[in-house]
Amino acid sequence: MIGQCIKCGNYNWDKEVDGNMVCCPACGHTWEKVTLPLFILTGCSGVGKTTTAQCIQQKKVDFVVLDADIFYARLNPQTEEEHFKWVDLIEQLSMNIIQAGHPVLWTMAGNLDKLNRVYCSRFFTEVKCLALTCEEKVLRKRMREGRGITDENWIQGSVDYNEYFRTHDHHGDTGFETFDISEKSVEEVADYVITWVKKNY
Repeated sequence: MIGQCIKCGNYNWDKEVDGNMVCCPACGHTWEKVTLPLFILTGCSGVGKTTTAQCIQQKKVDFVVLDADIFYARLNPQTEEEHFKWVDLIEQLSMNIIQAGHPVLWTMAGNLDKLNRVYCSRFFTEVKCLALTCEEKVLRKRMREGRGITDENWIQGSVDYNEYFRTHDHHGDTGFETFDISEKSVEEVADYVITWVKKNY
């Protein structure tokens, strides 16, 4: 909606953004938008993203909390191009929600490297990512006992991805902060994420 020109009706993905102003290249019409960061809560499978997000929702915060998987099952992206479209759809929805003055926090495991490379990324001041991490033994216990996962390939894949977050601060051109939740309760993690969001907008 914010990407469509109300003067000439141009709905193509070609808008130019400068700060909080949007310009239609077809007719030159400009309009103002609400400008906020986009927030991503990331981490490996089983680390506790969804559990944390559900706890945050119960606290009645003033920002919107969504799970990127709501589109994943329907779109079932397989190729690199399809994953880019999935990320752009997430950002397209976000930029419209933000026009109501509410920041958006997504739980999202992969494709962080695409967040700043899709068309809709121009509508945010920045993309802020926070990766939840934990010690390997804690992660294995969470996956086996907490989620009942027995697939060793799945578990090892999560262990490896968790280690990536613990030893890096970027994925592609997308930077991220980390928070070790090994000895933290769900409430403590949720409160930390809420504070992190609020201090960044």
